[in-house]
Amino acid sequence: MDDPATEPPQSFEALKRLLIEIEPHLPKRLRQAAGYALEHPDEFALGTASAIARSAHVQASTLVRFAQTLGFGGFSDLQEVFRSHLRNRWPDYPERLKALHESARDSGDPTHLLSGFADSAASSLARLRDSIQRRDLDRAIALLSRARTIYCLGQRRAFSVSHYLTYALGQLGLPVRLVDNVGGLGPEQAARAGPDDALIAISFSPYSPFTVDLAKRARVAGVPIVVFTDSALSPLAGLADVRFEIVESDFGSFRSLSATFCLAMTLAVAVGEHRAGIADA
Repeated sequence: MDDPATEPPQSFEALKRLLIEIEPHLPKRLRQAAGYALEHPDEFALGTASAIARSAHVQASTLVRFAQTLGFGGFSDLQEVFRSHLRNRWPDYPERLKALHESARDSGDPTHLLSGFADSAASSLARLRDSIQRRDLDRAIALLSRARTIYCLGQRRAFSVSHYLTYALGQLGLPVRLVDNVGGLGPEQAARAGPDDALIAISFSPYSPFTVDLAKRARVAGVPIVVFTDSALSPLAGLADVRFEIVESDFGSFRSLSATFCLAMTLAVAVGEHRAGIADA
């Protein structure tokens, strides 16, 4: 699909809906650009075309073609949608992070690194507060509360979140099982999951093939799935009954899990309270 859209989207949400609709039909390089745009909206708003192209592993000309495919006259017109979205939500943190990033690594002062990571975490939490919808939380809480067993799945850096959820839900008296894939036994650990259970699947770019594969198996088995991921174009997105998109801010090429853990804590406590209320009733 290289034909430009008739009218370019004027808001970030409209742009996101359009990308989800057309992404399967885009050529490979344009899909890369689309994925990077949704996974790293701040970098897309603040970076130069050449820097964004390098990070997305495409040519700068691909970004121009990507913008024109969406109906924009050029890349700068597309970028303005991302900049407007950034200004409307939390205008202070991106510039602070940019300045810290330029000075902290070479300053020799570890407190500059501390400030950078703290501000990165704060910006992630600010974005989380703005992006998570009440209806999605309610749906996830209801789905998890009625589950016979909640399976928690995450590999690589997402493993710590799945492990925490298993601990927290267990401490709250909920039936929960960690799918850790130790010894390659992940499929067996989730083999008994069915429509009366639930799966929390967590994966961020670059997505864990094991997590994606097991979530696909769970989908075939009719298991309700709650997904934590970072993009509407994530391979987990289409498998979810409820999807939460969490984009952690980057500082010095390191991403914290501050927002992800905040959401995990919220769900664990809310599901525990919901189950307790049902039991009391």
